Amino acid sequence: MARCEQTLSNSPGESHALVEAARLFLEAECTNQMLKCPGFEEHLIAAMNCYNFAIKVHIEQTQPAMAACLCLELGNALRGLNKPDQAMSYYQRAADLQYQNPLDCLESLGLVASCKIQTRDYDGALTIFTEMAYLAQERGASASGPASRPIGAFCDILARCEVTRVLLLMLLQPTPQRIRPEHAQTLERYAWESHSEDSAPVNCLSEEVFLLLQSTVMACQSRDVSALKSLQKDLWPHLTAEQNHLLHLVIQEMEHPSGEGI
Repeated sequence: MARCEQTLSNSPGESHALVEAARLFLEAECTNQMLKCPGFEEHLIAAMNCYNFAIKVHIEQTQPAMAACLCLELGNALRGLNKPDQAMSYYQRAADLQYQNPLDCLESLGLVASCKIQTRDYDGALTIFTEMAYLAQERGASASGPASRPIGAFCDILARCEVTRVLLLMLLQPTPQRIRPEHAQTLERYAWESHSEDSAPVNCLSEEVFLLLQSTVMACQSRDVSALKSLQKDLWPHLTAEQNHLLHLVIQEMEHPSGEGI
């Protein structure tokens, strides 16, 4: 059907046929996995090929939003099939296509970062969250007016990035020689004497969350596991499931310094 539409130069029809075929192939793959049938994932490969052709059609027709939607759809399907390493490349492609729409771009980048955490690429996740923080601060400030602080959804994204970056830094524990300047600056915000009221990420956090994070950083630096476990109870309701998982890994790493926690 898609080839017939292509012969007729009907790009919308071609794309529609390709997406329908891709969804049917995905449904077949999910059925096979549910029934635990042995195979070589031929249905999944066919579905990915159909999605890739459909994405290419939309890009050729200068429809980046439609192409990005298909990238996200395929990324979600791959993640649902427990293939986050493959899903993240499609989430990244969606973010690239959505660059003119900052909130959509940030949402896709957040999915990339989550996949990196799922695959235990914590350094890669830290890099993505740092990129997200800069983008949210830059685009959020310009959307709110010159020389203003990010508001609304941009502030929520900044808060998520700030909390997750702190937890990732506590998990990775980079040495002073290897830590990047932007990450060192993040940790400096949580030193007792360095609280800056003009810091946009800190202003997006509630005072309670900031103080709890500050105490968490101090507990990690002093390697006080009992204090960290006590803080975990207070932080738990303020964190997302992903952030709570990272905090749990931080405590495990403190208890097993050889690296068994990670």
